[in-house]
Amino acid sequence: GKSSRSNPVTYLKVYDDIRKLFSEQQAAKINGFTASHFSFNIDGGRCEECQGEGQIKVEMQFMADIMLTCESCGGKRFKPNVLDVRFRDKNIHDILEMTVDEAILFFSENDKTEGKKIGKKLMPLKDVGLGYVKLGQSSSTLSGGESQRIKLASFLAKEKDTPTLFIFDEPTTGLHFHDIRKLLDAINALISRGHSVLIIEHNPEVIKVADWVID
Repeated sequence: GKSSRSNPVTYLKVYDDIRKLFSEQQAAKINGFTASHFSFNIDGGRCEECQGEGQIKVEMQFMADIMLTCESCGGKRFKPNVLDVRFRDKNIHDILEMTVDEAILFFSENDKTEGKKIGKKLMPLKDVGLGYVKLGQSSSTLSGGESQRIKLASFLAKEKDTPTLFIFDEPTTGLHFHDIRKLLDAINALISRGHSVLIIEHNPEVIKVADWVID
């Protein structure tokens, strides 16, 4: 859904692993923080002023509502003591501000098994050409093509075996040629597992590799 409460890592369930990793840090244990304290969707560690949104909505009577950065947390969504918990010198806000590419590199360099596991789970996002998207980027700010590719990434992560028909409506919109190639590799990975893919598309790079073309 197009919600400010969801983002690429919540959709792929990777955020559960990230929150668990932060709850295992020494500073979190000292403060009695659990994984739920690192969620901006429930009470506990999130900023109480903005309810974990990072922004305050000001309703205007005759004009569009205005979104202002929360003065209490400075747009960081969490309470100061939660932000004091760090993993390899990064707090939870820093992690959510990372791009997928940056996060894969950050977690893959970690010696701990948990970090490498997170890096591996983020790879499907990179595989569908979303390496530039921030982990905490709200679903409401994603384009239609980006949303479709996040859904595709979720299926690649699950490795679902039941034959499925996927229908994509111009998933290459806004993509660089290099990223289109990566997206096609991801789609071919679905086909190799026995799934079928129907794509509505104008891009000749996609059309020329289709098994069937309907004009």
